[in-house]
Amino acid sequence: MPNRDDAAIFEQFRPTLLGLAYRMLGSRADAEDAVQDTFIKWRNADRGKIENPASWLTALCTRRCIDLARSAHRTRVDYLGPWLPEPLHTPSENEAENALSMASSLTTAFLLMLERLTPKERAAYLLHEIFDVSYTEAAKTLDIQESTCRKLVSRARASIEQAKVRHITPVDRQEQLLAAFKAAVVGGNTDQLAVLLSDDIELSADGGGKVPTVLRVLRGKAEVLEFITQKLRQYWSAYQWSASEINGGRGVILHEEELATVAVSFAYDEAGRTTNIYIVRNPDKLSHLNGLLKQ
Repeated sequence: MPNRDDAAIFEQFRPTLLGLAYRMLGSRADAEDAVQDTFIKWRNADRGKIENPASWLTALCTRRCIDLARSAHRTRVDYLGPWLPEPLHTPSENEAENALSMASSLTTAFLLMLERLTPKERAAYLLHEIFDVSYTEAAKTLDIQESTCRKLVSRARASIEQAKVRHITPVDRQEQLLAAFKAAVVGGNTDQLAVLLSDDIELSADGGGKVPTVLRVLRGKAEVLEFITQKLRQYWSAYQWSASEINGGRGVILHEEELATVAVSFAYDEAGRTTNIYIVRNPDKLSHLNGLLKQ
């Protein structure tokens, strides 16, 4: 291996590893832990035996994520209320993450769909379909036969295509929804919002048992609109609103001064109707957003 700084080599691949780990785990904190574990093993490895650092690091990080995903699945059985992925700020200047294929794989709806797959299905799909790893290399990473890897990707692709969660809604439509949502919460006017919601709209709120929030998924336009006007308007109208790119789409952070208290993102169908409203109030999942609110 060329005489280069080992830390610098790792930092070159850190963004890709973080992107893979976050999609695998739905948690920025867990993703950073997985990448840090990978760095420690990289630092202690005999790099003279590593022919391809990118493949070696990807394989190690993926395997660590599979272990963490299995552990997370067991612990979420006792999670209080709906579990939602940790909101991720996706800056518009990040060209790689805002390409269509990448942004569509960061949406909350897509991440929740991944949660329904087995960890190995999830890993195989992400490696091949999102990060353009060959079937041969992905199979080596997962320590399986190539034919098995192809089957895993095929099953995952079928599930994801059936759910229709990999598309991007035009920004002007997202802005329209965001304005209508704020008008409903702050002013109680739901006329515009009602037109934009699908009839089978769902609202999910993640408080993690740490803050008060609705503990079941609300379904249907009538129930969702009633909750917004009767509950959210009461508790949220005094918050400051900051529109932000969240998980590859337009969302909003509600805050008190520089303390994030709520993050909201949305999902849409292919016709542009809003199918889901995702509300994260779990403070453990919001702390990393506080830095965005500093003036």
